[in-house]
Amino acid sequence: MTGVDIIGELLRTDDALIALIAAEQIKAGALPENVVLPALLVRLVSSVERPALKRGGTVRTIDRVAVTVRAETYRDQGKAIRLARSCCAGRTGNVGGGKSVSILSAGTGPDARGPGNAFEQTQDFRVSFDAPA
Repeated sequence: MTGVDIIGELLRTDDALIALIAAEQIKAGALPENVVLPALLVRLVSSVERPALKRGGTVRTIDRVAVTVRAETYRDQGKAIRLARSCCAGRTGNVGGGKSVSILSAGTGPDARGPGNAFEQTQDFRVSFDAPA
């Protein structure tokens, strides 16, 4: 389990987001070269594990996860960023397949032009969760 798995699961099961971006267009790691837009790319930026003081149990893990929107229009880019943020930020508990999850917004990146002159922007999240030791 990683923060990417947790964020990806939340995004793929959010009805409002899926109305704009098909679940099949939400990918981890990399987007295919000729991806149908709009699409979301979920990537791990960094990961920190707090060492356990005893054997067994769980390790508190903090992942920084980037969700990049790629869209045909600036309007769709902005709408997708807002939907991703509202879907994930502020979530706590056992969510997205993770245990003791806490998700905070960690900033929104600048507007950018992506492949094929697409509109791109990234929303970062700080995802804390308990993972098996």
